Amino acid sequence: MIDSHTHLALCTEPDAALVEAARAAGVERIVTVGTDAQSCAQALAAAEAFDGVYAAIGCHPNNAELLDEDQLRRDAAHPRCVAIGETGLDYYRDRSPRDAQRRAFEFHIELAREVDKPLVIHTRDAATDTLTLLHSQAAGLRVVLHCFSMPEHLAQCIDAGWWFSFAGNVTYPKNVAIAAAAALAPIERLLVETDAPYLAPQSRRGRPNEPAAVVETATFVAAQRGLTYEDLETAIHASATSVFRW
Repeated sequence: MIDSHTHLALCTEPDAALVEAARAAGVERIVTVGTDAQSCAQALAAAEAFDGVYAAIGCHPNNAELLDEDQLRRDAAHPRCVAIGETGLDYYRDRSPRDAQRRAFEFHIELAREVDKPLVIHTRDAATDTLTLLHSQAAGLRVVLHCFSMPEHLAQCIDAGWWFSFAGNVTYPKNVAIAAAAALAPIERLLVETDAPYLAPQSRRGRPNEPAAVVETATFVAAQRGLTYEDLETAIHASATSVFRW
């Protein structure tokens, strides 16, 4: 299995222990995501240190005012960097001014185009503005909708040709619409993730998440689609390879 989005730097356990546990659970590849300059450096260091670990580098919208364009450009050129982001818009926490979030988002789009790497999207309570900006500026880019949370816009996102990554919250009983989206998203553009240490799947709720737990999320998604775990695993490997090109 593949954990397409995690934050090793934010987990309490050492990277080596997290990677070892993930491998024991059958997780062969992990994309660890930076959200500011320090965590981007940590993500790249982890990708250098462990086979099967790759980095995504970006400036989270909550950190938009801290964007260092020159540093991100240097990080984006690293051979173990497979994606740009997470980036996008967050109107739920609103920790950065919205104009700063938009400028940072636009820079990430430009950078993804420059280096020909996929764009990883975070959006919370900002679906309309996020989609408008993606449609107007990200045409032709490979786009990953991290922790997919816009089931009401599923058809539009399918038509755009984007990838759908489902996190542990898809397993929560109240998230019926997200679970339905996991059943309907094109299998050739389907991913699963942990977003660790956040969004632990149902059996782990209330405890920190970790990459090994992506297996529970994948098992749930397979059941939603009427697939065996092995068939879903094969499909996710193909989908991840097509977007990350590792």
